Amino acid sequence: MESLTAREKFLLVQEGFRENALKIITQMLAWSNTTPGSKHLVDEILHSIFFLGGINKPKYEPKDIVTDDNMMNMLKGQYPRPLQYYVSQLPKRSPFSCVLDMIVLQEGKSQIDKIKERVHEFADRLKPGFLVSTTMCVTTCKTSNSNYYGVSMSTTGPNAGKIVIAASSLSTWEEYVAGAVMTYYPEKASEKYKKKEYFDGTIKLPLDKVTCQASNIKNQTNMEPCRSCGNLFGLPTKDTKEWPYGHCAEVGSVSNLLKAEKAVKEAAAPTSPTYTAENREKAEASVRMVLKQVLKMVDFKWVGDVFYEPQN
Repeated sequence: MESLTAREKFLLVQEGFRENALKIITQMLAWSNTTPGSKHLVDEILHSIFFLGGINKPKYEPKDIVTDDNMMNMLKGQYPRPLQYYVSQLPKRSPFSCVLDMIVLQEGKSQIDKIKERVHEFADRLKPGFLVSTTMCVTTCKTSNSNYYGVSMSTTGPNAGKIVIAASSLSTWEEYVAGAVMTYYPEKASEKYKKKEYFDGTIKLPLDKVTCQASNIKNQTNMEPCRSCGNLFGLPTKDTKEWPYGHCAEVGSVSNLLKAEKAVKEAAAPTSPTYTAENREKAEASVRMVLKQVLKMVDFKWVGDVFYEPQN
């Protein structure tokens, strides 16, 4: 009987995925109704959540998450593509990035405290560990005085994390940030994150031009960068903890900054002699190969190597 109760306990805990998924979808739909130009964020988050539900143990199909027939019919009418492609295309980002983008869109990029407070309030309504980020980062360009935001990966378990980190590297993160993350991405599905010998895309952010501050979403205290972010971006830190490279909030935040601030990007360019077009291509091919190994492990058939393109 013991194994049965352990299984029951596991399934009970996993219910948090379904509960959080429905709360997030319901809130994003409500916000979208009063936020012009935000439909693509709902489209993206639906696909990302349905994808993660599909590879979860136990598996959650869209109908397991959205049990109300009226709501499901509305989604089929207004957002048909996520329901069509969650079984064949990969998300470019994890779901909570879309929540953050929605709040930034509503408040405006300058409102750091308001944005942090609202992210905290929303995360507080969710069960920890499922589809919700634990850290948030604000990277500020001193010359333009613009703020760029990011949240940590809102995936559960090593496989989902590896999949979305690879997908973000190959499809959406700014090229230098993606290169830095790919430098440490495992060479085999079974391996841990470690630095490649043939490719070093790590960068050093010019700290005279930018500030980069992460904080804990739950208790809103500032956090110093982990060792991984120190290695990726040259951020000074005494922390020795290495999170999976690409997991942290700094990654999305720095990516958004480098996409917009050309002078900072030039100053941060990788300097290693191994950072060549040929070696980068090799690193990308390696990441793609390992991604496919992990997808096989979770029984996902990736059709045509396509990443999901959200629609407005």
